[in-house]
Amino acid sequence: MKVAIVGAGAIGAYVGAALHRAGADVHLIARGPHLAAMRQHGVQVHSPRGDWTARVHATDRPADVGPVDHVFLGLKAHSYAACGPLVEPLLHEETSVIAAQNGIPWWYFHRHGGPHDGHRLESVDRGGSVSAVLAPRRAVGCVVYAATELEGPGVVRHLEGTRFSIGEPDRSRSRRCLDFSDAMLAGGLKCPVEPELREDIWIKLLGNISFNPISALTRATMLQMCRHRSTRQVIELMMREALAVAHALGCRPDISVERRLAGAERVGEHRTSTLQDLEKGKPLELDVLLAAVVELADITGVEVPTLRTVDAISDLLARGVAA
Repeated sequence: MKVAIVGAGAIGAYVGAALHRAGADVHLIARGPHLAAMRQHGVQVHSPRGDWTARVHATDRPADVGPVDHVFLGLKAHSYAACGPLVEPLLHEETSVIAAQNGIPWWYFHRHGGPHDGHRLESVDRGGSVSAVLAPRRAVGCVVYAATELEGPGVVRHLEGTRFSIGEPDRSRSRRCLDFSDAMLAGGLKCPVEPELREDIWIKLLGNISFNPISALTRATMLQMCRHRSTRQVIELMMREALAVAHALGCRPDISVERRLAGAERVGEHRTSTLQDLEKGKPLELDVLLAAVVELADITGVEVPTLRTVDAISDLLARGVAA
């Protein structure tokens, strides 16, 4: 199996190192000091499960890699429309694109079935710009439950979790999914093939849609947001509105708002990825987390007043960061 990791940051490099350990032919696409360090020293993984180093091929020239069986996307979703030059040299007719993203993916309604089958969401695929680069037929969904961070160039700190749930938009247990799952398992990671991956998407999104924008607006940690009564109430409203949208789309994520809040509180003094991006002056990945659900509410006729309010305010914040 030949795999290219496009956007080999903390998650991508961790996955690439694990697949390499399983014997896959892995190529990391990266740049800058991180690329230089991986070329010189390999990917150094520090983990509670044991430390290891993977001497993986790393490059900033996808054309030197050529077509692969799987492209694993470790980029933020707002980078997808511009990733053509990185991805196109890696594709053959059957190459899959495994997108490890938070929020609502550009392929959400591809082979979805029902009245919205094939619908394109403007908030995540503006003008079809993402679909033009990443054809929905190639898409394999991926919901990441692992937490990693770059401790330094070429050094990945694995904090917790090893689960990467994957699934086909049409809910089939395809050979490409099963093969990739087997390789991930051989590398020491969990990679269940989930026919109803959209349920996983909504379970994770319940936290991202609420804690991420609120943390950016308040600069608060998970624990602070959970223990501030009024803020907790706003977050609970956002989660309940998001669940109503999911239900209107025929999706029944197996989790309660109370359980999701309790789990978030246990995380403690953690700063969300959106808050970390804000502090670094990076673009905020809020379109796929929040604006997309507001657009889905418009499609389904669900009332989401809290989500609309937070979306309006956080959009102004995001525009200020991007300016």
